[in-house]
Amino acid sequence: MLNRRRFMAVSGAALAAPALAQGANSRVLKFIPQADLTVLDPIWTTAYVTRNHGLAVFDTLYGLDSSFRAQPQMAAGHVTEDDGKRWKITLRPGLKFHDGTPVLARDCVASIGRWGKRDAMGQSLLSYTDELTALDDTTIQFRLKKPFVLLPDALGKVGSNICAIMPERLAKTDAFTQVTEMVGSGPFRFKADERIVGARVVYEKFADYVPREGGEAQWTSGPKRAYVDRVEWTIIPDQATAASAMQTGEMDWWEQPPADLVPTLRGLTTTIKDPTGLIGTLRMNQLLPPFDNPAIRKVLLKVVDQTDFMQAVTGTDPKLMHAPVGYFCPKLPMANDVGLEALTSKRDFEAAKKELAAAGYKGEKIVLMGASDFPTLKALADVAADMLSRAGFNVDYQVMDWGTVVQRRAKKDPIAQGGWNAFCTFWAGLDQANPAVSSFLRGNGAGAAIGWPTSEKIEALRSQWLDSPDVASQKTVAAEIQKQAFVDLPYLPLGQYFVQTSYRPNISGVLEGVPVFWNVKKG
Repeated sequence: MLNRRRFMAVSGAALAAPALAQGANSRVLKFIPQADLTVLDPIWTTAYVTRNHGLAVFDTLYGLDSSFRAQPQMAAGHVTEDDGKRWKITLRPGLKFHDGTPVLARDCVASIGRWGKRDAMGQSLLSYTDELTALDDTTIQFRLKKPFVLLPDALGKVGSNICAIMPERLAKTDAFTQVTEMVGSGPFRFKADERIVGARVVYEKFADYVPREGGEAQWTSGPKRAYVDRVEWTIIPDQATAASAMQTGEMDWWEQPPADLVPTLRGLTTTIKDPTGLIGTLRMNQLLPPFDNPAIRKVLLKVVDQTDFMQAVTGTDPKLMHAPVGYFCPKLPMANDVGLEALTSKRDFEAAKKELAAAGYKGEKIVLMGASDFPTLKALADVAADMLSRAGFNVDYQVMDWGTVVQRRAKKDPIAQGGWNAFCTFWAGLDQANPAVSSFLRGNGAGAAIGWPTSEKIEALRSQWLDSPDVASQKTVAAEIQKQAFVDLPYLPLGQYFVQTSYRPNISGVLEGVPVFWNVKKG
């Protein structure tokens, strides 16, 4: 853990090393991220800390505006032909990678192909695609089996995994092998030579980045203008130390201060930037016993109390949480109340124990992973450990840093070889907006996200949703998906909370949505 003394040493070294930071402190943005950046490749993991890093370093063909609509970003625009079965996307001029090479259509084709092997919406897009080619240096062509109107939304999605465009030589890396050389074309360059694992991550403004012309910056769309020369992440697991660093001006922006410390952050701007919030989930490994048994998974519906989980994260402020929550983000079009009675009926641990025994549970050890350096995730895991134990499970609650959880959860090995049974995480509301983007709702077995559930019914309904001709029919299918999800239980929804972020009064231009560093000014 980074204590106060070590923080001061790392912070001092960060300021002493680069001459730029010494001479122009107002051009250095000092940021406390949600957790350490242990994985650099935004395709390999869905961890949001890696997504945030990826948005700084890599650009995307489309971006998301404040109305949740996809807008051209690296793309100058597109045309559709053959009744929507042929898309031609043209790159805007002047795009350049951080190694000085131009961004070409073939780089984009390779990047889309790699991303599409890991991302739920990318998998769907590629399943609709007959051929993806570079017609020339600036034109990308999709030939589709049938129309896919969500194509720009897929390529511009903000949730994990983003469709990060990287050079072809890197994009040819197997999608299940991490890329560690960070060469993007985004507004900031990754400074590998200044990275200190567990302590610091540094980015510098990419002088050759060409922002879009016209419009305004919204979420990940519009002109991405870097007004600071450097962005320095300092990892501070100790929350009291982080709060002190904000109050003394050693740090400028704290991504996710815990709710109980927000009242101490006097004089700072503390606000909610993402109206869709975060939705808690308990993900079970369905390749291993006992959660490969659907009857055992369903026992959890008798004991989960979403309010308990959310209050552990936010305290008792009702403005910061919402329950019950099903399988789609509340207040977005696909949200519905089908099956929610499973979450709102009386909680009954004694009945759960009887059902657990009847389902064949023999007292096998359940390895539940918790994140020691990520307070909100630790709070979820603490409540989950208590809930599982009270329901009759033999819980082996293993607490480790979030980076280790991210690495370990990708393992499919048996428990004796370092495998796992369950862990808690959050998904942004936008990542549970609909069946296309929701990775945890996939039921395609080995091709699904970590946890690897199999559900032929959910997959069939998902395909039906993608083919639905209008929002009304999409809503009907989404209700059927939620009904089936409460049967198959690909994961257990734990409620929604709204993330607060804090920054000093001399910081301006922080955009709505996810943490990005363009448009931000330090006075």
